[in-house]
Amino acid sequence: MCATCGCGKDTAGVTVIGREGPSRHEHPHGHDHPHDHEHPHGHDEGDHAHPPLTETVSLEQKVLAKNDHLAQHNREWLHDRGILALNMTSSPGAGKTTLLERTIRALPDTPIAVIEGDQETLLDAERIAATGARSVQVNTGAGCHLDAEMTRRALDALDPGPGTVLFVENVGNLVCPALFDLGERRKVVMISVTEGTDKPLKYPHMFAAAGLVLVNKTDLLPYVEFDLAACTEYAHAVNPGVEILPISVTTGAGLDRWYEWLGEQRRAVAASLEGAIGPV
Repeated sequence: MCATCGCGKDTAGVTVIGREGPSRHEHPHGHDHPHDHEHPHGHDEGDHAHPPLTETVSLEQKVLAKNDHLAQHNREWLHDRGILALNMTSSPGAGKTTLLERTIRALPDTPIAVIEGDQETLLDAERIAATGARSVQVNTGAGCHLDAEMTRRALDALDPGPGTVLFVENVGNLVCPALFDLGERRKVVMISVTEGTDKPLKYPHMFAAAGLVLVNKTDLLPYVEFDLAACTEYAHAVNPGVEILPISVTTGAGLDRWYEWLGEQRRAVAASLEGAIGPV
């Protein structure tokens, strides 16, 4: 995870994309711990230069525990407003942004907002804004994923209304986003047929966390070596029962089922809110 891979969020910034143009909001980050660590390098014979593994494990647990605490606050905030939040994950180039563009245009009566996560640029948020939906860009700098704190800051900037469908388009990465809860209702994992059949086996944590798996670019199946049945079997090996939905964002194949799934999730959110506070 990121405690060991070295990526950080110190340079992360939230940019609101709207009619008045982008405005960047930088927030200072206070830290309770020093970043410079002194380690003695003199060792008696038989000593080892590597720190105990337990120190790394402890740091990872602390990072994830803090994130989970913040994510739960996000989840409660979203639930109280009847907002369906979906964490969209994939490798770079699988087609997440194009799917969101098409979804927004296909569902004009559904309030949709998007948090875009990338290391740099405002390109994806500008594409979403061109559809008429509200968007916020989170640039993570060296970071390889969004976390709950970044999501909280983006929610403050975006302020989605009650009943909104909120898509959080995570940084293109099938590793770290699997571990970091943002407060979403479901993780949606997208792969494309150009990436290979064995993605679920290579990235089992991500597929185990998925509430839905989209297999995009099926219009290219005649031209690539991709076994949909085998990929489905691999995904079910790590996440039994998860729905595997073949789609083509280019041709529109399979998207009717995607829109149905979104409707099902919205109704589930509304029902949970009604159950918590009475008829709404």
